[in-house]
Amino acid sequence: MLALQEKVIERTKIFAQQVETLRFSCDCYIYNPLTYAWPMHELYIRTYLSNPIRTLLLGMNPGPFGMTQTGVPFGEIEAVKNFLKLDAEISKPLTEHPGRPVLGLKTQRSEVSGRRLWGLIADHYGSAQAFAQEMAVINYCPLVFLDRKPTAKNITPDMLVKGERLALETICDRYLIDMIELLEPTYLIGIGKYAMQKFTHVASQRPGVVISSILHPSPASPQANRGWKEKTETHLSSLGVWTLDKSKNCIVFPDN
Repeated sequence: MLALQEKVIERTKIFAQQVETLRFSCDCYIYNPLTYAWPMHELYIRTYLSNPIRTLLLGMNPGPFGMTQTGVPFGEIEAVKNFLKLDAEISKPLTEHPGRPVLGLKTQRSEVSGRRLWGLIADHYGSAQAFAQEMAVINYCPLVFLDRKPTAKNITPDMLVKGERLALETICDRYLIDMIELLEPTYLIGIGKYAMQKFTHVASQRPGVVISSILHPSPASPQANRGWKEKTETHLSSLGVWTLDKSKNCIVFPDN
């Protein structure tokens, strides 16, 4: 019988192949970190998705300076190196936007969203191993869409042409359903409203689950730039994911 991480790995390989078959009409470069950064993503799965968890955090798709570079969801470079302590081969997409080359672990630019998310996790769990006993972080869509213009604007999946978006979402929905079944979370937390909507679409009828969202940590959000960490801690506490110990001004974690 396959271990859990082996099941997740095999399912994710299929997922990577499925999205590769899609064709898009947007005038953009398309990166798939599940192909060129597969060794790193596989290591992430083996290390941090090896057991059932209580809470599943879901992002939309890779950021240009996060998973695009490292193959790790919200993969801010210092978090990957120093908190998650992951190191594996990262290649390059077949074609790259001149303004968004994949530099792997040599990238110098920090992704603010990933720094905020993994920083919160590191502060409250202390170690990545403790985090992995309770939570997992994945993305809904593995693809990166970058406008061909010099600005290399990030095109999010919800901006795609309807028919192409629906074809992509059909594949991503099925993967998300399978990940929920494999990881058996009670709390399904979207990182932003888009991700929460995806959880609601595929899991609203599942018994015993709690679906909610946290504020997306992107610096593009004015709300996220004003106390994102405190707002997120408070909300997760209100849901019962974390319990706030006011006497010690810290977060403790309930047993499963």
